[in-house]
Amino acid sequence: MSSMRTTFTMDEQLADQARELGVNVSAAARAGVATAVAQARLDSDRAAYQQQPERPDSFWDEAEAWVD
Repeated sequence: MSSMRTTFTMDEQLADQARELGVNVSAAARAGVATAVAQARLDSDRAAYQQQPERPDSFWDEAEAWVD
């Protein structure tokens, strides 16, 4: 997977704490963005489902009858 360099702004105290604790800010940022993207996809899927919920489909009743 290719990487892209980017910059962001963070609170100075938070940056100091991360440095003191040895937190890898790049790795933490990647993890945070990955989590945010996953949540945004879930939210998008949920919204799409709420706009177009599933409906009963008689086709499946007939298809299941062939199994019996």
